[in-house]
Amino acid sequence: MRRIVGLISLVMLVLAACADERSVQAGASVAPRQQNQAVKPATAPSDPGFAKWLAEFKKEAAGQGIRPATIEAALRDVQPVEKVVSRDRNQAEFTLAFATYRDRVLTPANIAAGQRKLAQHGPLLTAVAAKYRVQPRFILAIWGIETRYGAVKPTMPVMPALATLAYDGRRAAFFRNEMMQALRMLDAGYADVPDLMGSWAGAMGQPQFMPSSYMKFAQDWDGDGRRDIWNNPGDVFASIAYYLASNGWSDAQTWGRQVKLSSEVSQALPQMQRTGKSGCRAMDQLSVARSLKEWQAQGVRRADGADLPALDLQAALALPEAPGGPAFIVYGNYESILRYNCAHYYALTVGALSDRIGGG
Repeated sequence: MRRIVGLISLVMLVLAACADERSVQAGASVAPRQQNQAVKPATAPSDPGFAKWLAEFKKEAAGQGIRPATIEAALRDVQPVEKVVSRDRNQAEFTLAFATYRDRVLTPANIAAGQRKLAQHGPLLTAVAAKYRVQPRFILAIWGIETRYGAVKPTMPVMPALATLAYDGRRAAFFRNEMMQALRMLDAGYADVPDLMGSWAGAMGQPQFMPSSYMKFAQDWDGDGRRDIWNNPGDVFASIAYYLASNGWSDAQTWGRQVKLSSEVSQALPQMQRTGKSGCRAMDQLSVARSLKEWQAQGVRRADGADLPALDLQAALALPEAPGGPAFIVYGNYESILRYNCAHYYALTVGALSDRIGGG
């Protein structure tokens, strides 16, 4: 689901980037700007179908041990939201070429903002990096692409958004579970109902976590008993870092680099496809992994024609567009980024932005 939410966010990010050249909810200084709009029910407040469904959900939540007071506080007066259904029905197709998208995200302003944040939060980021073994520049890149380094303040209440999508039925089981996880958050005291603001699909806070991701990955960095991914920089950075660390991140390597393919490799690409299913389409589209030495022997070179690094690393090929488009050698960390958001454009842009921000 992060892929669905994130891909939509990426589309919005690019549109906002165009506006920002007129200047990470998904965006490194290029996030979509959510307007304060009145929440308009998708159906009449007295809709008996929704009322019955919500009553059944409340009963299920109580049966799972969630306190009645939490259920009442979170779901009182909740109604379906018309614009959530509209957004879910009209998700934009991502049709920009990768280079166009990347260049609109990697603007001097966005890069400079990341570098300023690196200087501003240097000691905190260093401490987080030491604990979770994730380099600060990658934490910053994801933070930037998700909510423009915290500048974007989502205005959609999460519970009505999740209830709308759970009741709507297209992905009912997924969103019903996310509602339950949101209630568990509240019941544990990690957040209060007014805190639960997010995207139209329920992604929350500066890292844009769905409630299930929040429960699994959100961190209480300062030990105050809350996992405040909305306002607390330490909790935000630690949560992003823990998400990556939990998905195989290694601070001994970077993410990858753009390369030139030899004719031998280009012709053999169809035979290099991975088999099996990982749960992430972009990951399944990577080539089989080989050592850098093997890729070097087959004629793969850096984008400037130089040799590949003389390192003992396994690497795969990522082609975000059809064969003939840009090609990248990517390491295990790239797959960790795909676990955060299963989209090549996203992961490649995180890598490129992290390189521009620097800081090791």
